[in-house]
Amino acid sequence: MSSAFSRRLRVLTAFAVLVLCAPCFAQDVRIGVLGLFHPREIAVRAVPGSALVVRADDSSFVLEQSSGIEEINVYLDGNTVDVLAKNGAIRARSLTVANRDDSPADFFLSVPGKITRRYRGTLEVTPLSASLVTIVSMDLETAVASIVAAESDPDTPLEALKAQAVATRSYLLAAKGRHHRFDFCDTTHCQFLRTPPDPRTPPAEAATATRGLVLAYNTQPFAAMYTRSCSGRTRTLAEIGLPAGAYPYYSVECKYCREHPSAWESHVTPREAIRLSSSSEATRLEIDRLLGWGTVPSNNFTMKRVDDRVLLKGVGEGHGIGLCQSGAAAMAKAGATFTQILAHYYPNTSVTKYVTAKP
Repeated sequence: MSSAFSRRLRVLTAFAVLVLCAPCFAQDVRIGVLGLFHPREIAVRAVPGSALVVRADDSSFVLEQSSGIEEINVYLDGNTVDVLAKNGAIRARSLTVANRDDSPADFFLSVPGKITRRYRGTLEVTPLSASLVTIVSMDLETAVASIVAAESDPDTPLEALKAQAVATRSYLLAAKGRHHRFDFCDTTHCQFLRTPPDPRTPPAEAATATRGLVLAYNTQPFAAMYTRSCSGRTRTLAEIGLPAGAYPYYSVECKYCREHPSAWESHVTPREAIRLSSSSEATRLEIDRLLGWGTVPSNNFTMKRVDDRVLLKGVGEGHGIGLCQSGAAAMAKAGATFTQILAHYYPNTSVTKYVTAKP
């Protein structure tokens, strides 16, 4: 067999759609939402025309327009929650919200005076330390569509959205349990998650078109990482001080980001600059957490002392690992398919059809 033929064969088989028979995966994910607000009070409201069943320990009641109770307010009270509605108050250790048959429901969840979001799933509210923990259990594909909509720009081409959907689904399946009480949060620590998109929108279409497809390395799905803009070359885990994982992220060229770098500038103290000189992702996030999330957008920068401050000049947004969203969009606009995009940013992987766990 010639070496050229061998190379072609490897390329053809690398992105064959395989069926992964084991292990099997459950389709629901538990996502902690609105945790950044550390809420001590939340409100839950039924979507017009629907009914919600609220269960607080041994008590239960229905939220719907015909019952006269459409909304409840939940307050933290030490190790318990106080549930207030028009018909009175209940104290409980925790509460759940779902449809009448405990199936997923559409509902509005608010941190009063700060934010309101619509979700589809079942809600669990429990007290923890000085805040309420709100967990939405939702179908995997609902989570994928919601995350793709939140993580992507409105004008992102469909093939790039499909690549994002596959990466997102891979992450949700392979990285469960990132938090003690739930699988994922709705921030950059895990993946952004917002209101589920309308089924007719491109993010929802991308999730539907790739339903069940994940990325696998050595036949096993892995938690696929992605970044906003890679600055012209994606990074390896070692380059930014992250430990080796299930997939050895390779450094690949990104033509779009090389030709259209996302440039930024900021100032830090000399002490902070010394810490940043290690190019550690953990340190970058610590500085951003302290000074603001836009202070050090990436680990690709130069430093110059200016009076008593240090000027940072850099390019890129995010850790630079895996799929580059800016580069993926450019590849899609140039005619690349989602499998070609994934093959470029995740070399030596396959697109795999996962098998759901049987009840």
